[in-house]
Amino acid sequence: MKKCIIIPDSFKGTLSAVQICDKMKQAVLRFFPDCQVRAVPVADGGEGTVDCFVYALGAEKVTVTSTGPFGEEVEASYAKMGDTAVIEMASVTGLPLAEGKLNPRKASTFGLGKLILHAADLGCKNIVIGLGGSCTNDAGTGMVRALGTKFFDKNGNEFSPCADELVQIDHIDNSALEHRLKGISFTVMCDVDNPLYGKNGAAYVFAPQKGADEQCVRDLDQNLRALAAGIEKDLGKKVADLPGAGAAGGMGAGCVAFLNGTLKAGIETVLELVGFDEMLDGADVVFTGEGKIDSQSLRGKVIMGVASHGKKKGVPVVAVVGAIGEGAEEIYQYGVTSIFSINRTPEDFSVSRYKSEENLERTMESILRLYRAVKK
Repeated sequence: MKKCIIIPDSFKGTLSAVQICDKMKQAVLRFFPDCQVRAVPVADGGEGTVDCFVYALGAEKVTVTSTGPFGEEVEASYAKMGDTAVIEMASVTGLPLAEGKLNPRKASTFGLGKLILHAADLGCKNIVIGLGGSCTNDAGTGMVRALGTKFFDKNGNEFSPCADELVQIDHIDNSALEHRLKGISFTVMCDVDNPLYGKNGAAYVFAPQKGADEQCVRDLDQNLRALAAGIEKDLGKKVADLPGAGAAGGMGAGCVAFLNGTLKAGIETVLELVGFDEMLDGADVVFTGEGKIDSQSLRGKVIMGVASHGKKKGVPVVAVVGAIGEGAEEIYQYGVTSIFSINRTPEDFSVSRYKSEENLERTMESILRLYRAVKK
């Protein structure tokens, strides 16, 4: 083996993507010490996305003071690579920041806007925003307030609407933001296809985990409907039914409407930014993986994305996973060469999770022994 690529997602609840990269790389170099190993830990927009790019590309980790979901001071980091910045929404609006005080009616994305401004002031022209794990439901209105957008009520008074007050918006002026961010493009990592409102929208699907009861869900949904109408009236954009509009409390819609952003699958964004197709040139094999592979893995998750690119280049893709579920075999037709579970004995996850590191090492050893024997 002269060259291999290691590009796993995390095993949720056991090993991070960085830990998996390290263990796989150590195993490969033990059996093939002269192998050129490229390791890319994957996080597709949520927590760990910034660290992915710091590890894989040696990106600069920029740490700044920003604002949390309820106006509190928080420290957050983003990755900077030349004129590209990668920002995790969760770093300033994540559910852990609202632990014990969940309130989707009032939680704000204002801090995310401050991070975007900081990156813009450092000269970043391409800003990637990872959606996911947020405690907010304001469709990005807080974010764009920090960037210069103005909201007015029916009396012509400017105000800062929270998720509970979107219905009070009578007019939107986005001109200051457009001037401030002129020449900057936005890519939004989004892995859900929910619309902005309705039974499959942001409020009904995601708000309960953010602390919303049934009445709150209905109120938030009505507010998002009102905002969508206002966006169409004042900005001329129809965003309500865009696949992904309802992601992260309506942030998908907000990023398209206010930032003119492009919604894109998280894994595809990662693969493009790390230059994965170029990486594949001359590679003998790709090792990927995630906590569980099943029929859901066909819906744009890490293994599916990696495999489809490997197939185009004719590079074998080996999936090393925690568990193999129903329908996993379907993924073979999309470019996966083989699937291996690290679980060595039939036991409950509550037991096996503490053996994940050891089991991963032994599974990789078995795979690499076979590879070496076949290639002799």
